[in-house]
Amino acid sequence: MRFFRKAAQAVRQGLARTRSVLGSGLRSLLAGRRLDDELIDEIEASLIGADVGVKATTEIVGELREAVKKGELEKGEDAIEFLKSRLKRRWDDAPVEIAVADPSPTVVLVVGVNGVGKTTSVAKIAHTLRAEGRSVVLAAADTFRAGAVEQLATWADRLGVDLIRGAAGADPAAVVFDAVDATLARKADVLLIDTAGRLHVEANLMRQLVKIREVIARKIPGAPHEVLLVLDATSGQNGLQQATVFGEAVGVTGIFLAKLDGTARGGIVVAIRDALKVPVKLVGVGERVEDVQPFDPDAFIDAMFAADHESASTS
Repeated sequence: MRFFRKAAQAVRQGLARTRSVLGSGLRSLLAGRRLDDELIDEIEASLIGADVGVKATTEIVGELREAVKKGELEKGEDAIEFLKSRLKRRWDDAPVEIAVADPSPTVVLVVGVNGVGKTTSVAKIAHTLRAEGRSVVLAAADTFRAGAVEQLATWADRLGVDLIRGAAGADPAAVVFDAVDATLARKADVLLIDTAGRLHVEANLMRQLVKIREVIARKIPGAPHEVLLVLDATSGQNGLQQATVFGEAVGVTGIFLAKLDGTARGGIVVAIRDALKVPVKLVGVGERVEDVQPFDPDAFIDAMFAADHESASTS
């Protein structure tokens, strides 16, 4: 039970900025007031300010206005639970687990722009897979960024997993080709591929990622089985734009929400879910390789709306 309390506390601390808008901030706004058009307009502005997104905000606020019109809600304080329930409904039963291919190996392609913490996130994913009892091979296909391969090599040594790498500036697709062969030869459960986040211009990056996908698919039909996009949780609407671009190019299947610190804009998970129907699968809540947990939408939304005293009480 203590682990789960710590996990919940880490998420709530990471959502401090969002809680200041939707938790304590919204509760102060609503306290002692009746729900009228003016107050509902202020609620709408709060949701937009938390990066929940225009689509979700418009629909939920419309439902709130209808509930007030029918006399189902009157007090401002009652709006908190209403908003939480409507946000939670926006998730279906989409799996949050990382895919498992049958037969092995499972190929997981990790993509994202530079600066989002992608290589560290790859290490966290590898740690998660190892904790599930799955053997992992890492492919260092981010061959253009200085230090990226060495950074991944350090993580591979710490985690005790094999790393396939090429020379500096090598063709990333060639590295992936060799990594697939090595994974098959070693009968590993998972091939986890770190990719470049920038190749001069966006179009070149996307062409390279498409090439990598094609190499994988030729050698293992149906692969990659998972394409995880690493997003910086502090990026807000920029994260939505990145998700859209990568989704169109390489078919993103899940999100790794990194850098969930006190400046994170948590509402972006709702906007991404609405726009792309792509689930958040993992959340990074710290710098250590162990600081990662499966995404729980109900708990995440509860944390978004938590008051400061509720956050403190979980420690």
